[in-house]
Amino acid sequence: MATIDDETHDTILGRAITIVQTKNGYRFSVDSILLARFATARSGDRILELGAGCGVIAAAIDAIARPREIVAIEIQPRMAELIERNAAINGFTNLRAVCADLRAKTIAGLKPASFDLVVANPPFHARLAGRESPNRSRRQARGGEGASCEEFVAAARRYVRNGGRVAMIFAATRTAELVSTMRARRLEPKRLRFVHPRLGLPASSVMVEARANGGIEVIVEPPLILEERAGVYTREAHALLNGPPRAPRAELT
Repeated sequence: MATIDDETHDTILGRAITIVQTKNGYRFSVDSILLARFATARSGDRILELGAGCGVIAAAIDAIARPREIVAIEIQPRMAELIERNAAINGFTNLRAVCADLRAKTIAGLKPASFDLVVANPPFHARLAGRESPNRSRRQARGGEGASCEEFVAAARRYVRNGGRVAMIFAATRTAELVSTMRARRLEPKRLRFVHPRLGLPASSVMVEARANGGIEVIVEPPLILEERAGVYTREAHALLNGPPRAPRAELT
């Protein structure tokens, strides 16, 4: 990791991708990479990321699936600039940033119901819940000033095509909220997977992939256990986080 002024250059997916992010602003977590691995992205897809930050999910999906096009919406101009830089650094000519508020009813250059897959990592904390970061970038990304779960789901429904997919990662304690909000917007959950810090501990996050106007049937996948012990990833988690983009799935531990 090399530091330049207020930025860091970090590598992910077996050093296949370099991500520039701010040192003191909002920084991505392992959740972003897990969602990129979990989402069903295909080479012919048009993909939209909501609330993209520096664009790590979009970049990881680009490396994994090489889709036709990826658009990343980000409200903060500095972050939107980083998305463009990260796309250029990694040679992703099909990835572009749009600096806009995902809550807007219309966004220039984005046509409703035109994306095959929409992905998002909404803020885990509800507005006014818990301590707020003094850093505005972090505060906005984590829910203090940014869009709510309902607003993320509404935006996803606006831009996904009929039969298309919406994949999100969210706080496990708010699973019922995410699922009920999706279903209220006719996004039917089709795959669900809980992420646990260690075996025997409650889930910390949940990944859900829904289909627009899909049938009522969901597959609850085996849980993902992140660590065998403090600081030591399980074999599967290590493969997902540090393996090359097209690495085969490791066995569950």
